[in-house]
Amino acid sequence: MDLIRSWMFVPGHRQRMIDKAFGLNTDAIMLDIEDGVAPNEKDTARKNIAESLGREKTPGSPARYVRMNAIGHARMDADLAAVLRPGLEGLVCPKVDTPDEVRNVDGILNEREPKLKMERGSIKLLIAVESPRGLINAPAIAAASPRIVGLMFGAEDFGREIGLPTVREAEARDLVYARSAMVVAAAAAHVQA
Repeated sequence: MDLIRSWMFVPGHRQRMIDKAFGLNTDAIMLDIEDGVAPNEKDTARKNIAESLGREKTPGSPARYVRMNAIGHARMDADLAAVLRPGLEGLVCPKVDTPDEVRNVDGILNEREPKLKMERGSIKLLIAVESPRGLINAPAIAAASPRIVGLMFGAEDFGREIGLPTVREAEARDLVYARSAMVVAAAAAHVQA
């Protein structure tokens, strides 16, 4: 697995930002349909992202990941229908709480990749853990699929769930345990943190 050092969020409803991101010197872009896109802009984001994924990839351009809506959310099916296509290199799965959620997406991908003339296992997963339940399950989540390239910590949602103030002080000392636990879970599964 190649080390992906830099990730950049790109709002999927902003075509000009997508166009610019495709030419940036970053390891991966996360074309966003989730939190960075208002509900009334989600269809636009899906359309822009689907069309953009169809472009030929140039050497040295960023890996193309899409941050979909949460697994099991009503919007997830529309997200997958739009973005599962050649040109997609990975999905960012937000708000993952259990390994079964990862296995659900893995099963969908195993079924759809051959139909799209894509090699089975070619779409990778970056898993976002954003809750206390997800943190407790992080080691099992990280090992739930061979597609997983890494774990990402969602500090804002996690902090909100445990009642932290929105303004961080002392370098977010309140999150040291959670961040450390994520690193250990990722290392145990041999994926990036």
